[in-house]
Amino acid sequence: MTSMPMAPSRPLEPSRTGGSKGGLVEFFLVGGMTPLLFPLSWLLQRAFGLDPAEYAVGFLMFHAAFVINDPHFAVTYLLFYKDVKGRAFGGAFRGAQRVRYLVAGFGVPLILGGLSIVGLATRSAFTLSLLFRLMFFLVGWHYVKQGFGVFTVLAARRGVRFAPRERLVVLAHCFSGWAYAWASPADPGREVEEKGVVYTTLTDPVWLEHLTHVVFLSTLLPLAWILFQKWRREGRLPILTPLTALLCSIWSWSVYSSKDPLVRYVIPALHSVQYLYFVWLMKGNEAREREGPPWFERSARTRLGILAVSALGLGWLFFHGAPTALDEALGPRGKAVYEDLGPTPYFAALYAFVNIHHYFMDTVLWRRENPETRYLQEPALADERRAS
Repeated sequence: MTSMPMAPSRPLEPSRTGGSKGGLVEFFLVGGMTPLLFPLSWLLQRAFGLDPAEYAVGFLMFHAAFVINDPHFAVTYLLFYKDVKGRAFGGAFRGAQRVRYLVAGFGVPLILGGLSIVGLATRSAFTLSLLFRLMFFLVGWHYVKQGFGVFTVLAARRGVRFAPRERLVVLAHCFSGWAYAWASPADPGREVEEKGVVYTTLTDPVWLEHLTHVVFLSTLLPLAWILFQKWRREGRLPILTPLTALLCSIWSWSVYSSKDPLVRYVIPALHSVQYLYFVWLMKGNEAREREGPPWFERSARTRLGILAVSALGLGWLFFHGAPTALDEALGPRGKAVYEDLGPTPYFAALYAFVNIHHYFMDTVLWRRENPETRYLQEPALADERRAS
């Protein structure tokens, strides 16, 4: 999720879940669990020691990825390529949104696929490393933009909107956090291994780390000022849930993601849960609408169940079934090849491909030009029914 609708098609009612049990659940799903993990990590390390605790958490999160991380990537494909003909060539998307769709849906995978094929065909670790360099460069951008989107949508659902100038101040903090996260720590260039591929990192000078740090910290005061001014001017401010989601995405999941050795294993899952919550919000409201007149389609529970099972299956195919089959059938056999590409080069290529493509697809899916994002602008229909 990288961008969110900026203005609704009709006036928005404040969410009725703000002070309810549903509001507390939402708080934890969008990032509120993060602060609780640090004392839990400390307790685990104190009770069992770092190595056993790290092994246990790493093992747990490896298997949790089957039902959290992997489906979060897969569901993007299910949402993005829905009605592909209408979006690419029909009337579903128009103008700039159609161009974005064509670029993200066809141009980007063509480039990434070509790079992957060349790297695998030539057995070039350097070529495959270009995918990892791009992935690590963009992942922080993806995290902070998702945090920004969650912040603005949750605020809007509570009846609070941000003017363009205010949005720019928030985005400045997001993007400067991304820049600092990417530039730190300073790196003189070192040999690393990622998914079996061995390559040398690019040089990140110390001055770049210091510069991006100063810029990042300098955006804190404007952010605090516009929030204070908004509170003083309008008398209300969505502090707890929206702001927690934003700051966790920037500070805990991006800038200082490596500060705690146990929490860093959980960060991808926290990000994925945040993403899946908004998928559920959008598709759930759509499904509940379409099970009534004038459509009378299958029940919302059935539609959401099919989407969940499809995402689980496609996630398994992307990260386990397909790469395992390809590596076993076409993978390296000689010792010399193992030294640079590792034993699973097809897994490495597919892993980077899906990650990067996911980032670009999100720039289309979660924009206001996508008509389906209107379902994010409404209080959950189930909550309305409980309140009525």
